[in-house]
Amino acid sequence: MMDEKDWVEFKRKLKAKTEIDLDLYKEPQMKRRIGNLVTRANMNSYVEYFDNAAKDKDDFAAFIEYLTINVSEFFRTPEKFGKLETDVIPDLLKRSPKLNIWSAGCSIGAEPYSLAIIMKEMTPNTRHRILASDLDIEILAKAKRGVYTKDEIKAMKPERLAKYFKPEGDKYAVSQDIKSCIEFKRHNLLKDPFENGFDLILCRNVVIYFTEEAKDQLYANFFKALKPGGILFVGATEAILNFRKLGYTSFQPFFYQKPLA
Repeated sequence: MMDEKDWVEFKRKLKAKTEIDLDLYKEPQMKRRIGNLVTRANMNSYVEYFDNAAKDKDDFAAFIEYLTINVSEFFRTPEKFGKLETDVIPDLLKRSPKLNIWSAGCSIGAEPYSLAIIMKEMTPNTRHRILASDLDIEILAKAKRGVYTKDEIKAMKPERLAKYFKPEGDKYAVSQDIKSCIEFKRHNLLKDPFENGFDLILCRNVVIYFTEEAKDQLYANFFKALKPGGILFVGATEAILNFRKLGYTSFQPFFYQKPLA
């Protein structure tokens, strides 16, 4: 029976096994999301569903992928990536010829590889650092493999597809040249310490189910992790309404800057 006691025990088990703390997520949405899984599996409780999924590595990996919403594609919202190329990165390069970039919550790797392509074209003779992190180990493994479906590369310009990918059956594999630009790492945004000294941080379509308190703490931590003049790039539905309170200025819509002084 899915009651409060069952939910509390489910959260305890999940945190013990995965370090995912559902107390930092919006409870109604997460209950509904996980409840749908319980119903579809014809189970009677959150705990029964968890225990059953935990018996099989593949089933549990699929559950965690569903829970952490790993939906991504190359150059997602192309108009925003356009602003990244024409306005944001040129501004950052004025202050530093080598950029330190973090794709936080990188999912299947489409975002950091998109960044690597941009940086390769803008500064072909410079090796920037691109850190890509995610909580989900299975998804990180997929990101490292770098093989994608047609849907995942649908926003790619044909010339880029031809230059940076090779066909593998009905999929496309990222070139080794681009793969070598990315440093992948497992990281829990709501728990683990942050590095600092970043010129650019991307955290897009990650915080949809976070509580407002968790979001504020995350954006405060990103602020500390940025260099003065550094920029945080968020998703198209994730405008930070209290950015001034957190110390940021608005560089452009969905791009927030840490002041230079």
